Amino acid sequence: MNESSPTAPLKANDFKSANKPMWCLGCGDYAVLGAVAKSLVELGVKHEDVAIITGIGCSGRFTTHTNVYAYHGVHGRALAVATGLKVVRPDLMVMAVGGDGDGFAIGGNHFIHACRRNVDMTYIVMDNQVYGMTKGQASPTTAADWTDSKLTPEGPGAAPYQALPVALSTGANFIARAFAGNPKELIRIIVEAVRHPGFSFVDVLCPCVAFQPEQWGWKEIVRPGFEEPTADAAEAGRKLLDDDGFNLGVLFKGDRAPFQVPAKGECDIAGIRRQFAP
Repeated sequence: MNESSPTAPLKANDFKSANKPMWCLGCGDYAVLGAVAKSLVELGVKHEDVAIITGIGCSGRFTTHTNVYAYHGVHGRALAVATGLKVVRPDLMVMAVGGDGDGFAIGGNHFIHACRRNVDMTYIVMDNQVYGMTKGQASPTTAADWTDSKLTPEGPGAAPYQALPVALSTGANFIARAFAGNPKELIRIIVEAVRHPGFSFVDVLCPCVAFQPEQWGWKEIVRPGFEEPTADAAEAGRKLLDDDGFNLGVLFKGDRAPFQVPAKGECDIAGIRRQFAP
């Protein structure tokens, strides 16, 4: 990490590295990177206060482009690493960043159990409904009738993975959806997610116009559908019944107590195992 002045207030660019992003033109990841950097400014943290964990895919480049503690893990394992880090270093603000392929395919089981365990960290998924780095294959969130991939010329056929209902049913304490094309709202939601105790999940509609150019039209479709968050899981579930995947805002803010790390010198290994047991 680059050292900064202890007195000068940090700016968004201070949280970005000198490595220029190599994402495709029009990629929503640029907006998410900028929003994360601006969120860190608003949260008033220092470089050494933050750790960002990524897996594989276009989103994995976040560790290259940020100027904080960072770990680029293997495919689908960002949440496992982030959980372990937060448990042993509860003083750090831990943020996992991934894509829909990394997070909901090979990493899907980790996502379920991260929601259930409710460790105090934030997970941002850049959901572009396609595998972008490997040139446009269908991902878990791709529409069943998407026919533009050579591997699935008749469409993947399977129903898209529904991340918000999964997060709600397995115990995430904060659930929201944002749009990369509305950075101010994205910043607000990220800040709110970090400040809320427990496991916070932010699903970001993040266009991949290189392989799904029709996603340029998302800006005309998204709407503030989750205008008032609820702490009632049943009410949140009813809201999701009418959700077409383009409702934005904070859906759920739960009050479940996050996993508590034992105080130093009082580590109860058996207790930790009980809390993390299947």
